[in-house]
Amino acid sequence: KMAGDSSFPDVDTDGSEKSEEMEIVVNVGGVRQVFYGDNLNQYPETRLAELVNCLSGGYDSIFSLCDDYDPGKREFYFDRDPDAFKCIIDVYYFGEIHMKKGICPICFKNEMEFWKVDLQFLDDCCKAHLSEKKEELEEIARRVQLILDDLGVDASESRWKKCQKCIWKFLEKPESSYPARVIAVLSFLFILISSVVMCVGTIPDLQVVDAEGNRMEHPTLDSIETACIGWFTVEYMLRLISSPNKLHFAFSFMNIVDVLAILPFYVSLTLTHLGAKLMELSNVQQAVQALRIMRIARIFKLARHSSGLQTLTYALKRSFKELGLLLMYLAVGIFVFSALGYTMEQSHPETLFKSIPQSFWWAIITMTTVGYGDIYPKTTLGKLNAAISFLCGVIAIALPIHPIINNFVRYYNKQRVLETAAKHELELMELNSAEGKAAGSRNELEDLSREGKEGPFYSSRIKVSHSDTFIHLLSEEKHHRTRLQSCK
Repeated sequence: KMAGDSSFPDVDTDGSEKSEEMEIVVNVGGVRQVFYGDNLNQYPETRLAELVNCLSGGYDSIFSLCDDYDPGKREFYFDRDPDAFKCIIDVYYFGEIHMKKGICPICFKNEMEFWKVDLQFLDDCCKAHLSEKKEELEEIARRVQLILDDLGVDASESRWKKCQKCIWKFLEKPESSYPARVIAVLSFLFILISSVVMCVGTIPDLQVVDAEGNRMEHPTLDSIETACIGWFTVEYMLRLISSPNKLHFAFSFMNIVDVLAILPFYVSLTLTHLGAKLMELSNVQQAVQALRIMRIARIFKLARHSSGLQTLTYALKRSFKELGLLLMYLAVGIFVFSALGYTMEQSHPETLFKSIPQSFWWAIITMTTVGYGDIYPKTTLGKLNAAISFLCGVIAIALPIHPIINNFVRYYNKQRVLETAAKHELELMELNSAEGKAAGSRNELEDLSREGKEGPFYSSRIKVSHSDTFIHLLSEEKHHRTRLQSCK
């Protein structure tokens, strides 16, 4: 067939054999590609393979597969992303698809769905990138939904439910209002004051002596601590009462820290007033002293008000493998160098290395370059062993540090991007709601086109473009956006 022939190619009983030799031209976003039937028919369920046999069905069959068709050039036109298309056609030649750098994974997935290419042909590394992007979109949707829940008011809710939601937002979301920010600052100050009082109370000059000659904290410091514990208790109880999921709230890590910070005060108070009747006074004082040490847990309450501490905690959680390697390197080095140090120092009459377990302490402070100097080698071989041990310690510590820092920076930057994306999503939703009146006029225009007042060609050309990165978790309604808005 000549390329200039304007008639459709004939398909007879031997149509399958002709389709194998057929040459089709595809124009995707201004980029022309020529394909042969034998390559496309390897995957007959794809859109390009369906183009081979669609000509016999007429215009209805053709326009169900493409956006436009030029019978003179036998060229199929598609208003799609040409860069993504260049990656997708690799499946016909190599049997797998690799996503180019810089292409949005969600857009690329939608392109594959449009061309009817199964995701199983996507390489594993690209699948991991796609899964990560899906998780980001789900996180954005979750954040936007939380903001919408805070802004929305359900008239069917009871007065108690509304009050419960207001208390929860007041205590858990400082960004929701100015009074909520004030409460968050006050809570932060109470944590600092409580921690300072705990430290200052151990200064001997500020302690008082009771009737039995035992030192105890100054009554003023006790009063301040009691006020702080009262604040923590009221805050925890209000948060527990207003929590939408009390079981999840009770077993949350930060809430367990809150309980550990509050509980020792009440237990020690109970033991002080009632324990003396049940057991010896010395045992009660030891138990109270042990519980007072647990007050250091309240410093972890700062993580509730510090995004930096939360990011650090997450980075360490994601770096268990690197931390495990670090501990393994140090453990091997400590065992080897302590054994060598003990063996080499046995010839010296004034050796400080009495046993290998005692040498562990020397190996730890040497490999970590602390060097207290309480235990040190006195022989030449022992000093050489010490020099090698702290050099190996520096290398062992430095190697896993870089991945841990990368995890911290990656998570911190990701959180900032997600916050920006959530705000952008809300702005787009506000923009869509503001264009509600324009939607009514658009519907009138579509009604006119369906009635044929603008002509059949115009009505067949009206197409609506939807966002490739539309987050379905937010709503079932369709949000109309341009491609530029979708990829921001």
